[in-house]
Order: sequence, then C-alpha cells, then structure tokens
Amino acid sequence: MREVLKDLVEAVAAGRTVGLGTVVRTFRSAPRPAGASMMVDAEGLAVGSVSGGCVEGALYELASEVALSGRPVLQRYGISDDAAFEVGLTCGGIIDVFVEAVSQATFPELAQVAADLDAHRPVAIVTVIEHPDPSWLGRHLVVHPDGFAGTLGSDRADHAVSDDVMGLLAAGRNTTLMYGPDGQRRGDGMRVFVASFAPQPRMLVFGAIDFAAAVARQGSFLGYRVTVCDARAVFATKARFPEADEVVVEWPHRYLQAQIDAGSVDPRSVICVLTHDPKFDVPLLEVALRHEVAYVGAMGSRKTHDDRMDRLREVGLTDVELGKLSSPIGLDLGSRTPEETAVSIAGEIIALRWGGQGRRLSDLLRDPLSNTASDQHVRIHHVPLADAAHEDESDGSPL
Repeated sequence: MREVLKDLVEAVAAGRTVGLGTVVRTFRSAPRPAGASMMVDAEGLAVGSVSGGCVEGALYELASEVALSGRPVLQRYGISDDAAFEVGLTCGGIIDVFVEAVSQATFPELAQVAADLDAHRPVAIVTVIEHPDPSWLGRHLVVHPDGFAGTLGSDRADHAVSDDVMGLLAAGRNTTLMYGPDGQRRGDGMRVFVASFAPQPRMLVFGAIDFAAAVARQGSFLGYRVTVCDARAVFATKARFPEADEVVVEWPHRYLQAQIDAGSVDPRSVICVLTHDPKFDVPLLEVALRHEVAYVGAMGSRKTHDDRMDRLREVGLTDVELGKLSSPIGLDLGSRTPEETAVSIAGEIIALRWGGQGRRLSDLLRDPLSNTASDQHVRIHHVPLADAAHEDESDGSPL
C-alpha cells in the first residue's frame, strides 16, 4: 500500500470514496508480492499496480464497482486462458486480491497511518478479508508497538490479533493469519491480512565522491533512506547529493557508531564504503563488520582490497567477520561509469537480499550442454525464506 498511500490519503481527506485492491496472497510465479496495491478514485484515476499490467484492467472495473456498492470482494486472478487472456496472469502465477471501499467512514485511522510512516514510526494495518459475518469484512485494526486503534469487530479479536501482529511488525512482514470468528487462535472462519510498515531501511554511503552520488540515486530508487557521510565538509554538501535524505559531515566510524548506539542501524541496513582511504575505511569497517547489518561493501582495487584485509586483521577482526565484507564492491557487470557501478552495487544488494545468483535469467532456463530450453524448474521470483515453505505447501485452492 505504501506506493499508493499519498494519493489514497489525499482522496479520502477530500471526502471521496475510493476502491482499493490489495494483493493478500500469492502462489508460484506471481509478479507482485503480497501488499502491492492499486486504487481507483471517484474521478477514475488509477494509481499503483497488483500484477505489472496483467489484470489491472479487470481490477479497475471491480474496484470502481466496490467503491460504489461498499461491498468488499476477495477476487482470485489465475493463469490466463484463451477465453479470458486479458484477465489472467500470463506468468503462470496466482494472486488473491482483496478489494474494498476506503473512505473517512470506513477507515478513520488512515491519516494517522500516513503520519506514522512520514515520521519513520513502525505501524501495521490489519484488514478482515474473510469472515462468516459479512459486517466484519473490510474492518481495520491499526497496530503500533505500544497498542492499537480501530476494531475488527470484538475486543477479544482485537487483542488476539494485535498480539500476533507485533512480531510481524518488528520484521516488516506482510502475511495472512487465520482465527476463529471471534479471534480464537484455535479455529478458522476469520482470515485477516497484515500489512506491516517498518521504517524505511537505511543505506549509509561513506565517501563523498562522484560514485556516491550515483549510489545514493540507486538507493533512493530502491526505497532506502539514504545518508551520505564524509569528514570533509567541502565535499559533503546537499548540493552535491540532492537524492540523499541527509548529508552528514563527520568521521565515518564515529557517525556509524553513534547511529548504532542510538538504535538507528538494524539488520536491514546496508553500508557502502567508497572512501578507499585506509584512515577512513579501516576504522569504519571495524565498526561495521562487528554489527549485524544486511550488507557491507567496500570499493577499491585488488591491491587496495589486499592491503585493507591485512589492516583489518591487524585490528583484530576474525575471518568470520571479514567474510561478511563484499570487496571489491558490486557485481561483475563490466561497469565503468559511476552510474554503471552504482547499478552493480544495487544488483549485489538485491541478490543478497533475495538469494539471487547474479546470473542471466536466460542462462538459468537453458540447458548448458544442448543450449536448449531446460525442463528444470527454476524460480524467477525469489521469496523470503520465512515465506517459502508456506508458499510451496499451498495448492492454490481458494481461501
């Protein structure tokens, strides 16, 4: 929902009712993940996407109807066939989309959700997508680390669901949960979709060089909150890094340690060290590699890398800690310009996040011996390990 939230809040604040479709469950090679949304307002404006174009036309009509009727719909879109090619997923995946009417009356907590996101506060939206009592469908519960607002339909359900959502919120996960009709944990009948909005993950770029500007652009594009840090005030200016959310003049290792101490660096954070100057990068990497983050990459030639590794061993880093360092930084794309190098760095971050190999997809689908299409099943869209088992066990049957 994050990608449509600004337009959604503006439309609702203006007193309009909009139709909102959200992917609540996916199977096999679905093109968009759970949580992807598309809204259609009363003026016919469509914002967002749930499938990358496969079913948006059909969803546009359905969302328009739901906005007028006010009756929520749980709709499945599956594999295309010749009779309905325009409303099927040509990729072979299956998605369940919950379509609801959103207005000030149906979701009065929406503005506060937007305020929480703007302030980088974690928040989750729980929506009832299946229930034997139709009056519960589409009800929302907004969960914060210290409590909740709104109601799903009963006090028991609110407390049971909010307790379970706390863990999902900490991990920033979107998923569906099943309960009994009144929130009983051992039962079925009520299914809710949890959309967790953790604060944006951080990208910390150290070294105010031309490559840093390109990396900051890529980081912002990928949804990171980007900080550029350098001890040299003449280079670390907002004018040189307009895409960065903040530009900091400070010794890199001091800044990183202060951010860690403040709890502002978490396991989703990525760190790009572009200084390739030992007086900056050795003390910085000593701090970075001893903290749990998603990625630490350092720029430099092979000679620079070897010298850096020797220096890091001298300050006491273990082989396990050094094994977390991506150096030289990025994938082997043959990059030369700062922009191309930034793409290679972004590619490495994405590959590590999702377990990709950094190879050409066409090579993954080709038998290397015969150079023909391979029958071997290859996953194109990777999923988090925590969700993979759940997805593979599903038979794709209706909710």
